[in-house]
Amino acid sequence: MLTPMRKRFAAVTAISVALFSFYSTASLAAQAINVDQVRSDVQQALRDFHIPGAAVAIVADGQVVMAEGFGITDIDSQTKVDADTAFGIASNTKAFTTTALAMLVEQGKLNWNDKVIDYIPEFRLADPYVTANATIRDIVSHRIGLGLGAGDLSIWPSSDKSVAEIIDGLDELPLVSGFRADYHYNNLMFVVAGEIVSRVSGQSWNEYIEQHIFKPLQMQHSAAGVSRLAKSTKLAVGHVDYDGQLQRLPLDYLEDFRGAGAIASTANDMSQWLLTQLQGGVIPGQSAQQRLFKAEQQQQLWHPNIMNPVKLDNPDTHFSGYAMGFAVSDFHGYRKVGHSGGILGMVSLLTMVPEQQFGMIIMTNQQAFPALTAVTNEVLEQALGLPDQDWLADNLKSYQQFVERKNAAAQAPAVDNPRPSLMASKYAGSYQDPWYGEVNIKHFDGALHIRFSHTPLLTGRLEHYNGDTFVVHWQNPLLEADAFINFSVDEQSHVQTATMRAVSPFTDFSFDFHNLHLKRQQADK
Repeated sequence: MLTPMRKRFAAVTAISVALFSFYSTASLAAQAINVDQVRSDVQQALRDFHIPGAAVAIVADGQVVMAEGFGITDIDSQTKVDADTAFGIASNTKAFTTTALAMLVEQGKLNWNDKVIDYIPEFRLADPYVTANATIRDIVSHRIGLGLGAGDLSIWPSSDKSVAEIIDGLDELPLVSGFRADYHYNNLMFVVAGEIVSRVSGQSWNEYIEQHIFKPLQMQHSAAGVSRLAKSTKLAVGHVDYDGQLQRLPLDYLEDFRGAGAIASTANDMSQWLLTQLQGGVIPGQSAQQRLFKAEQQQQLWHPNIMNPVKLDNPDTHFSGYAMGFAVSDFHGYRKVGHSGGILGMVSLLTMVPEQQFGMIIMTNQQAFPALTAVTNEVLEQALGLPDQDWLADNLKSYQQFVERKNAAAQAPAVDNPRPSLMASKYAGSYQDPWYGEVNIKHFDGALHIRFSHTPLLTGRLEHYNGDTFVVHWQNPLLEADAFINFSVDEQSHVQTATMRAVSPFTDFSFDFHNLHLKRQQADK
C-alpha cells in the first residue's frame, strides 16, 4: 500500500514521465524528417508526373525544417524555382479569410453566429428562410445548401464581374439540399465572407489580408491577388499536360475569387503561416503576447461544423469534416487539419498534424494532384513513424489510370443517325442567364460561335451533335471543358432557351454550365 507521500511522489513521477513523453514525441517529428529524402521524393515526383516545378515548406516543433524550390517556374524561361517563388495557392486562401474574420471577432466587431444580412443587407438566396438565418459560420462551412461550385462561372475563369454583381445573382442559384444538412463545397460564399471582412474593417479584403496578416508575419513575397505582387517577385506559371505534352497556361491565378482563392504565396512565407497556425496564433519569433489571434479562435477555426461520409473500408480515417476554411479528419489516430487548392495548371496541398506540431505545404505548377498527396504522405510516414508504403509508385499508377479514363471521356460519344438541326443562323442571338448575364451566339464563317460576355476565355465554336444539341469547343483546348448546349425550340421552330452541361464527368466542377438557364432575348422574325 502506498503512503500519501509515496502517492504524491508516484503522481509527480507519472506527470513528469508523461510530459517528457509528450515533448519527446513532439520533437520526434522534427528529428525524424530526413530532408534529403524529401528532396529526393519531390524530384522523383516532378519526373514521374511531368511537373515543371514545385515549392515545399515543412515546419515542426516551432522551427522551419525546410523551405525550398525545385525545378523551373516556366518551361519557356527555364527560371529556377526557389523558396521565394510565388505560386497561386487557390483555395488555401480560404483559411486566410476565416482567420481575418477570427481577428475581427476578437476585436468585438462581429460574431461567428451573426446573420450575414446584418452586414450585407442585400444578401439573398433562393430560400427566404435561409436568407434570413444564414450566419457567418454557415457560409464558411459549406453548409448553406448551394451545390458544388454553384455560380463559379461568375468568377471562373477570369471573369470581370464585380462583387456587387455576384451577390446580386445569388438568389437565382438553386439550393440543392437542406440548410445545414449537407456539405457542398461552394466558392461564392467565401467571396461573400471576404466582403464581410471588407465592410466590417473598412478596408478591402486584399488590404486587410496584406496589412493584418502578411505584414506581421513578414510574408514579404505574398499578395492577396497576383496583380498586387511586387514586380521583382519570381512567379510560377501554370502548365497542363495535354496530349502527352506540357503546355503553358498563364492565367490570373484566381484573382477574381478574392476571399475564396486569390492569394499568391511562397514556400518561405507559407512556413510562417504554418508556424502561426500551429502555435495557436502566436507570431513566429515573438512572445506569446504577440498574436494574430488567440487559441480560443483557433479552436473555432478547426472545429468541424459539417461532416462528410468516409469509406467504411478505410482503416486510417474514421471521420472527416469541414471547419471554417480548414478540412479536419483523423489520420492514423492523429487529428489532421489542412486544405487543398487548385487552379488551371497549378495546385497546392497544406497539411498540419497539431499534436506533433507538424505542418507542410507543397505547391506545383502543374495540376497532377496525386503527386502532392504522394509527397505529403511520404513525409507524414517519417514525421509520424508510420508503416512504409511507396506512395509515389502507387499514386503514379492510379494517376495514369485516371488520365486514361479522363482522355476516353473527353469527346462526346458518337450518335447513330443524328437528327438534323435547324438552319444554323436560327440559333444565333443574345441569351440571358439570371445569375451569369449575357451569352452571345453568332453565325459567321460558316459556323456558330459562342461568347460569354463576362469571361473572355469562354469563347468557342459550336459543332452539331444531334438535333438541336451542339458541342461547344473552346478556343483554348487547355480548359478541358467542352460542353453540350441544347436549344429548346417551339412549335414554329423558334429557338426559345438553351441549357448546357459539361461533356466529360472529369471537367472541373467550377465550370458549372449545368446551372445556366439561357433565355433568348430576340425572337426569330
